Amino acid sequence: MKLRKKLRVMKKALHMELREHKSSFIVYVVLRLLVILMMILQIFNKNYENVFLCALTLILLVMPSFIQVRLKIELPTTLEIIILFFIFAAEIMGEIQSYYIRFSFWDTMLHTINGFLAAAIGFALVDILNRSKKVSFQLSPVYLAVAAFCFSMTIGVIWEFFEFGMDMFFGFDMQKDTVVNSIHSVMLDPTNSNIPVGIEDITDVAVNGQSLGLGGYLDIGLIDTMKDLLVNFVGAVVFSIIGYFYVKNRGKGKVAKGLIPRLKTKDADFLEQAEEEET
Repeated sequence: MKLRKKLRVMKKALHMELREHKSSFIVYVVLRLLVILMMILQIFNKNYENVFLCALTLILLVMPSFIQVRLKIELPTTLEIIILFFIFAAEIMGEIQSYYIRFSFWDTMLHTINGFLAAAIGFALVDILNRSKKVSFQLSPVYLAVAAFCFSMTIGVIWEFFEFGMDMFFGFDMQKDTVVNSIHSVMLDPTNSNIPVGIEDITDVAVNGQSLGLGGYLDIGLIDTMKDLLVNFVGAVVFSIIGYFYVKNRGKGKVAKGLIPRLKTKDADFLEQAEEEET
């Protein structure tokens, strides 16, 4: 009975949270409908792996509201909308619609946004702690910016570890391969003197006597990983700079204010309101 009551309270709080901001609610509803339509289409096509991805996307779309309710953190409307579009672009457009393959910039764009969002979350966590009355120290704007940058880069590295693990142990291709026309390796040095030997103008590669027909040598994931980390770095640096000036001027910047999470006020604590209604 207690569990049922908790679930009822959480459901009511989520409903209030979702409807708090009209613009983000409209985005949520539209994206949810598109995902449901995609799921129905995948069921008819008997593509059950994509059906699972659609179900996962529906859960992820609720997560921003769930986090706000559970952790009592307010996500600015702009940031919430960006997160919702990011989830849809990564799962539905990227995976199911194969945008990662169709458009070479798609993965790069999402990793840049990921670096930006992770820095925003990392910055908010430290900033909220820094402003807490229970904490006896005050961190400088530079330290907060560096902490946000490091948090974002750590998230990016952990994600690349995950991609590598999925490729190695389950035969996926999350670290997308890259066709290159030149390679340099010390393993090609016949003298074993640790001197890199280059092969230029590669137009074809054969494996077990069979041509791959790719027009060059196949780099297995390394270039993709380094590009992902590089654009994650760019996104992290951009937000860290924004966050620095936000703290320096203590919330005066309109751009930063619309991107940095903060603690909920009493009137926006929907979990507490839902609990009071149930008692």
